[in-house]
Amino acid sequence: MGTILESARAGRVTREMEIVAEKEGLTPGDVREGIVDGTIVVAAGNGRQEMAVGIGKGLRTKVNASIGTSSDMLDLEMELEKARVAESSGADTLMELSTAGDLDEIRRAILAAVTFPVGSVPLYQASSEARACFGSSSLMTDELLFEVIEKQARDGIGFMAIHCGINRLSVGALHKQGGRDGGLVSRGGAFMISWMSAQGRENPLFEQFDRLLEILRQYDVVLSLGNGMRAGAISDATDRAQIQELLINTELAERARDAGVQAMLEGPGHIPIDQIEANVVLQKSLSRGKPFYMLGPITTDIAPGYDHITAAIGSAWAAAFGTDFICYVTPSEHLGLPFADDVRDGVMAARIAAHVGDMVKLGRRDRDLEMGIARRDLDWEKQYSLSLDPARARSIRELRPGSDSDTCSMCGDQCALQVSTTCEDD
Repeated sequence: MGTILESARAGRVTREMEIVAEKEGLTPGDVREGIVDGTIVVAAGNGRQEMAVGIGKGLRTKVNASIGTSSDMLDLEMELEKARVAESSGADTLMELSTAGDLDEIRRAILAAVTFPVGSVPLYQASSEARACFGSSSLMTDELLFEVIEKQARDGIGFMAIHCGINRLSVGALHKQGGRDGGLVSRGGAFMISWMSAQGRENPLFEQFDRLLEILRQYDVVLSLGNGMRAGAISDATDRAQIQELLINTELAERARDAGVQAMLEGPGHIPIDQIEANVVLQKSLSRGKPFYMLGPITTDIAPGYDHITAAIGSAWAAAFGTDFICYVTPSEHLGLPFADDVRDGVMAARIAAHVGDMVKLGRRDRDLEMGIARRDLDWEKQYSLSLDPARARSIRELRPGSDSDTCSMCGDQCALQVSTTCEDD
């Protein structure tokens, strides 16, 4: 039958396309056409077709939650709890980014625990295994790297962030500009640059790109072209190294599609508000409208502990301007590995941002109109049902006096809505 992209080009509607169409309120033909022209990708995973999620033009902005172990915090049960919390809080996808422990066991357990697409960064596992096997991640072999990619694809990973755009050209741009104020913050980008320096070689993910595509095509994995040069400080946003990598990634995305592999591009992390639109427009223009996956963006560097808010501000703007997929940021960003409560807060902040963006991008304001009417009518059950988080809305009201009345404790017997209704009656 071929990949989802190959089926779409042949005029066939697959089960994945039908699932996406039903979720989005579109026809399967609409989804198929978006896949054909490259503005929509459908992520699922080997053996996980029923979990398909669509990302791209005309679709609701999707939210990703990232979890994973580290050398300081290795607790599979905690990661499983975080995965379940991400799904129950309304995330659309999950990225499993573990770097410590039995990485195969962790990945497979998480895949079994959730019912939505899961992504990964294979370079993390390859780096960890090289360190364990050879004593240094800089001794990673090409064979190890591609074996990890195939193993993860076979297990059911639906989309992979792969740092193909880190090559001699983009690294040269970074050196020529004198580095970064905030340093190089992408783990995948930093690892690959270090590996290239130690080996004196080109990035094998770039050099052997066709080999990579053969694996992704075999298991129908969406290629998410990683942003290894993303800025980790506002002052580094939209610099030459980032743009050079973007140019390389847009060309690689075309090669991927020529090989029957769906592709999307990843975007930068720390961006001041006045540069968000330019970043989205540039990516969409250069890539011919391919789906854009953005981390945040974080809009100020001075709010540790509240970076889910700084990112929600940026994500709302980014989604409004056309970003299709946003990766959440939790309150623990820049401070430590998130706990389950951090995951929940990050997902909810990102979902709010995505909805605010879709109110502009897709013109979807019906739900807000319904909420306005429900508030006017003091219809509390309707307000709860329309909320992004009904349980939280209900609990906040019920923990305060007056929850058994029509009004709330903010105004009590001086409720503006009741006063205005009385005036209208008179």
